Amino acid sequence: MSNGINARDVAKLAGVSQSSVSRVFFGGATVSEKTRKKVLAAAEELGYVPNEFARSLITNKTRLIGLVMKGVHNPFYPQVLKEFTTHFKELGYSILFVHTNHDEIQKEDIEMLLHYNVAGVIITDATLSLKVIAEFKNNKIPVVLFNRKVEEQNFFSVGTDNLVASRQIAEYLIKKGCQDMVYISGVRNTSTSIEREKGFSEILIKYNVPYQVYHSDYSYDGGYKTAKMIVQNGDVPGAFFVANDIMALGVLDALREQSIEVPSETKVIGFDNIEMAAWPIYNLTTWEQPISQMAEETVKYIISEIEEYTDRIGNIEINGELIERKTT
Repeated sequence: MSNGINARDVAKLAGVSQSSVSRVFFGGATVSEKTRKKVLAAAEELGYVPNEFARSLITNKTRLIGLVMKGVHNPFYPQVLKEFTTHFKELGYSILFVHTNHDEIQKEDIEMLLHYNVAGVIITDATLSLKVIAEFKNNKIPVVLFNRKVEEQNFFSVGTDNLVASRQIAEYLIKKGCQDMVYISGVRNTSTSIEREKGFSEILIKYNVPYQVYHSDYSYDGGYKTAKMIVQNGDVPGAFFVANDIMALGVLDALREQSIEVPSETKVIGFDNIEMAAWPIYNLTTWEQPISQMAEETVKYIISEIEEYTDRIGNIEINGELIERKTT
C-alpha cells in the first residue's frame, strides 16, 4: 500500500474485482492477460505498491529470511550480514535480523521467526537443539547452519574446510622454521574451533613439533589477555595460530605492549581475513574464508527449498586460501 492507495482502489479504477487484483500481485488462480494489463495499468496510475504483510496473509509466505547471529562483536559476522543482505535483495527478499546473547538459539528467537512467518532461516554462530530443529521442520522452514556444523547432521550446513586450512597453516609455519607453537582456540564446543585445533595438531604431532593449546572466546579481549598471560609467564613460542582474526589482533597488540617483535621473535596467523586484518598497523597473515561463495551456496539451498521443500540435509565445505602478510 502506498499513499493510502489499496487494492480496492485499484480494482475500482481497473473495473475488476478485488480478488482479481490479489491474484495478479499475490499469485493463486490464473487471470486473463487482459485483466492483468488492466490491473497493472491502474496500479501504475495510482502509485499502488503491494503490501508485503497482506501478501503473507493470502499466500501464507513472506519474503523474509531470518538471520540469527550472536557474535556481532566479531567483524567477520557484519561482513556475512552484508553478503546475505546483498544476495537476497537481488532476489526480492529481505533479512529479519535476530541477535541472540546465548550459545543456543532461544525459545523467544524461534517465536519471533515463526511470528513473522519467515521463508527460511540462517543460523551463523549459535547452536540448535533437536526440539528447535523439529519446530522448523514441522513448519517446513528451510534452515542452514552457516560457518558451523554439528555431529548429528539433521539439517544443511555451509562452511570452510577447517581441517584442510589448519593443516596447511601448520605446514606453512613449519617451513618458516617455527620450532614450537601455540594455538589459541575460540569457544571450546564450536565445530570451527575444534576442527581448526584438530587439523593443526595433526601436522605438529606428525613432525614432532611441540605445541600448547589455550582456550579463549573469539573476542579481541580474549586474544589480548591470553597472549599477555603467555608472555608474562616467560613463554614466547615460535608462532601463534589464532582461531579468528579479531583474537589475533588482540594477540598482536599484547605482543607489541610486551616489546615482542613480530615476525622476528614470533609469528602470528589469524583466520577469516576480516577487513581490519589488512590495516597497516596489523598487516596480519590469515586464512581467508570464502564468504561470497559460502553465502551463494546458502542462498541457493534456501531458495530451492522455498520453491519446493524437500528437507534435504548435507554439508558443503569450501576451500579458502592463505593470505600472507607481515606477521609471518
